[in-house]
Amino acid sequence: MEGRKVPRAPELSAESPSSSSAGFKTYSAAGTGSASADRISLVSGHLSSSSYTAASPAQASVSSQARRLSTSTATMSSQPEHATLLIPGPIEFDDEVLKSMGHYSESHVGPGFVNTFGETLTLTRKLFQSTDPSAQPYVISGSGTLGWDIVAANLVEAGESALVLSTGYFGDGFADCLRAYGANVTKLDGEVGGRPQLPEIEKALSEKKYKILTVTHVDTSTGVLSELKNLAATVRRVSPETLVIVDGVCSVACEEIAFDEWGLDGVVTASQKAIGVPAGLSISFFSGRAVAAALENRKTPIPAYFASLKNWTPIMKNYEAKKPSYFATPSPQLIHALHTGLTQIFTKPLSERFQGHIEVSNKVKKAVTDLGLKVVATKPEDQAHAMTAIYLPDGIGAADVLPKLAAKGVVFAGGIHKAIAPKYIRFGHMGVSAVRVPDPVHSR
Repeated sequence: MEGRKVPRAPELSAESPSSSSAGFKTYSAAGTGSASADRISLVSGHLSSSSYTAASPAQASVSSQARRLSTSTATMSSQPEHATLLIPGPIEFDDEVLKSMGHYSESHVGPGFVNTFGETLTLTRKLFQSTDPSAQPYVISGSGTLGWDIVAANLVEAGESALVLSTGYFGDGFADCLRAYGANVTKLDGEVGGRPQLPEIEKALSEKKYKILTVTHVDTSTGVLSELKNLAATVRRVSPETLVIVDGVCSVACEEIAFDEWGLDGVVTASQKAIGVPAGLSISFFSGRAVAAALENRKTPIPAYFASLKNWTPIMKNYEAKKPSYFATPSPQLIHALHTGLTQIFTKPLSERFQGHIEVSNKVKKAVTDLGLKVVATKPEDQAHAMTAIYLPDGIGAADVLPKLAAKGVVFAGGIHKAIAPKYIRFGHMGVSAVRVPDPVHSR
């Protein structure tokens, strides 16, 4: 089965191995490919309902009509016809979230917005399953990459050591960011499609003192899921002073993160993936001891201004207490959209949401293997539940496949891992593309 064809052939902005270091290239939807390449378009049509009312990302046969998203079984989307976006973020957005983006202009220190922002910060705590009053959420205008800068500028001083667990492109990027601020970085790399193992990590922690350990929960370049619970326990046992920092850009709101229970010190994420809000918000959550490391226990000044937790912490505390505050102007429209998105998420328990993503992921992985294809993440326990990286058949490249998918109204992403970039594509199945919002939920 294939995604429905849009009336006009869209251009596909895909990440390609033949482009720059960032990996971006624009493909035309026109073009032809082999029969083997045609098989890839079948992958998106194998999803069906789960216990969380899983939405099928592209479920109908080819027609002249574009697919239209549904936020419930009775309400069709009012969005303009467009190709179904199934990359690992940005994702498709719910109508109510997009309506919130059209909120009228208002003062960022006025009572209406202050109340909405305060509620949003409280909902953010729930998203990380934290009740620790010493932990602090931060919602700042910026991309997920800003989270790296916040960590590097505030939690590590020049000359201090950081242990980076890398499972692909974004783990490597986190390491580069830390180096830019003067950290001494030791990087443990997993094999392509795998992750560093606990014995190797424990050995590294026992041989040297590290200020922080960073791990990419889901690296979207490989679709590898890193295990956090046992990792955090190992760090606490072997090197209890080391802060455990998680890049959760492609895991928050689709993979379980029990911040307090697992003893994490920081998670950085962004709005445009499973949280289901347009790009533009850097969302972070730090433990009390991580905040203290930035505000109380540094030997040198924080080498940043906009990314300084010293500047942002009182602002976030005031907003959550429903008090107007100012350091830099937030985006009221994005905050309203985040309020709507988080309110939608909490219409059901997080556990059901996570299970819904697992069930959809299992269907996708089965469809991939049924087609005779391989998933880049080699072990089931290392496979992310909100995206799948798929090896292409020998002799077939992303440039052969992605334009044909686009012509059918389905947008996948190319590969960006430097070792295998020409050999695979990436399929995002998270948020409203995987689990439907039970009922329309409006922001205030």
